[in-house]
Amino acid sequence: MEPYISTLVYFFISIVIVLIGLFIFENVTRSYKDMEEVKKGNQAVALSIIGKIIGICIILSFAVYNSNVIYETIIWGVFGVVLQMITYWFFDLFTRSFSVEEQLAKNNIAVGIMSMGVSIGLAFVIGASIT
Repeated sequence: MEPYISTLVYFFISIVIVLIGLFIFENVTRSYKDMEEVKKGNQAVALSIIGKIIGICIILSFAVYNSNVIYETIIWGVFGVVLQMITYWFFDLFTRSFSVEEQLAKNNIAVGIMSMGVSIGLAFVIGASIT
């Protein structure tokens, strides 16, 4: 029965960490509110959010694979959220010709796809570094 209990614990911890991450991202964006944009049908913002969710979950999955205790997974999950925020900040910084945040607010699907790809891609790098 132990594996079932562990799975439930990791499941609930992951949900909490993802929700915390989304809450933080929601309050970091200045140009718009994520869920309001999704409600309006803004696909670019939805893609960006999907990338963040998948990215955080990838990091959490590596943490589960490589941690012997639950608190390590929590620490790595929180660290992963912070690194995802830094990733988003760098992505916006290095796209000098336009603001990622403004383009997402304008429903620029191409920028949404790029944002999703950056979040997911760097999540694999972050996850692979967890030992």
